[in-house]
Amino acid sequence: MGIQNPHDKFFKEIFGNVEVAEDFFTNYLPQSILNIIDLETIEPQKDSFINKDLEESFSDLLFKVNINNTPGYIYFLFEHKSYPSKDIAFQLLKYMIEIWEAKVRKEQLNKLPIIIPLVIYHGTERWKASTALKEMINGYDKLPEDVKAYIPNYEYLLYDISRYTDEEIKGEAQLKIFFTTVRDIFTKSSKGAWDSIDRAIAYLKELEDKQTATEYFETLMRYIFSVDKSLTSSDVSKIVKKIETTYPEGSEVVMTLAEKLREEGLKEGLEKGMEKGLEKGMEKGLEKGLEKGKREERITTAIKLLTKKFGPLPEELKSKILKLDAVTLEVIIDGIFDYESLDDVKKYLG
Repeated sequence: MGIQNPHDKFFKEIFGNVEVAEDFFTNYLPQSILNIIDLETIEPQKDSFINKDLEESFSDLLFKVNINNTPGYIYFLFEHKSYPSKDIAFQLLKYMIEIWEAKVRKEQLNKLPIIIPLVIYHGTERWKASTALKEMINGYDKLPEDVKAYIPNYEYLLYDISRYTDEEIKGEAQLKIFFTTVRDIFTKSSKGAWDSIDRAIAYLKELEDKQTATEYFETLMRYIFSVDKSLTSSDVSKIVKKIETTYPEGSEVVMTLAEKLREEGLKEGLEKGMEKGLEKGMEKGLEKGLEKGKREERITTAIKLLTKKFGPLPEELKSKILKLDAVTLEVIIDGIFDYESLDDVKKYLG
């Protein structure tokens, strides 16, 4: 529904709710951490530490909370690419340093606050990257133990929800709906949307506050309609009819959203010269517009990162980068820390 990054919006709308965050902490944090956290002190922070080059792939949220009777933070990093990043431990370290710098500067602190970092991932590929920074440091494991003490290292908590079964997803209705929906949005076809809606209705019926349930249902449907490009106008009509009978409270919400979807899809299609009806307008016009925008952003990011690492790029190399498809550009960006020279990049340029 005109959402530039529906994953980001869905994540922040759900986890920005203190009750949902507390539900997550209670059900998913290791008991050793839960034992020293005062859940009564959870306080969402407005800060975000994701730079513009990466905001299409990541979202973040920071919560202030008393840890072992001392003010500290829990930092959520939500990765919504379809495959995991290899350098996530390094990225997280940079974000934690930015958090420390911001808090020390604003609050005039003499000591750095505790930060517990965690990553939520829901892509199609299994997460294979190590959760420890040391695995990114060449030769770390071969160092004597007393020398390792001088080398920065830490671990982050990982929640690869793409591998969770329904039984492994715990918590109250809002948290369950979020996890099952983002789990299935990449790993299943349009059936994933149907399954998500069926489960959401079942969970929402458990909520006593019908106003909250309806609002949450609208958030869910906006996310599904925005992300699942396999849904056709016929699918949307079927969803509306199904909800009219199974969840009357949400039928008006879905019909309103469906109408907006039709209008926006048709508008995008017409703007791009795709005047062949609703379905073609949505599937071609909107999809191509978004794809072009993403590709142009990736080109800028790739050139910027390579220039920063190797200095000004040869014009011939720049020209080849400008012709690459979005997938190849993403691969180049993701491997930026592994390249030793521009020759390592040229193998992707054909």
